[in-house]
Amino acid sequence: MRRLFLCVCLVFSCVIFNQVKGQEIGVRFGNVTASNVAFDAVFAFGQFDRLHTNVSFGDNQLGLDALWDFIFEPLGEEALNWYLGAGPFVSLGDDFQFGAVGEVGVEYHFKEVPFALGIDWRPGFRVIDNTDFTFKGFGINLRYVFR
Repeated sequence: MRRLFLCVCLVFSCVIFNQVKGQEIGVRFGNVTASNVAFDAVFAFGQFDRLHTNVSFGDNQLGLDALWDFIFEPLGEEALNWYLGAGPFVSLGDDFQFGAVGEVGVEYHFKEVPFALGIDWRPGFRVIDNTDFTFKGFGINLRYVFR
């Protein structure tokens, strides 16, 4: 029974580890939904598309962004990619906000260490609370890459 349990745990951990490969987690500095710093995560679904999420806290708000990114051919070097995406954002707290945000960015995946560094621009269109359009969504991303 004990060996069966250990075998099941080993198989389960191998499956989980295989699912984690290619994912990234880190921080984003710059304009995000609820503050100037956010937890940043990337969940790859293939070689050229991914879900880029942010969770931010500030001013009695919780901000959630979920963008579907499309990764394009590398720029020059193999480790430098550019991406384009869009998705919804929501801000929960004292002031409820909902809208859509776009994203254009470049990122560099270091070969020697498991980190990615990127810069992006996220123009946003807020629909609920006030209707407005913002151009000031610049940010820097630093993420750990699970290999």
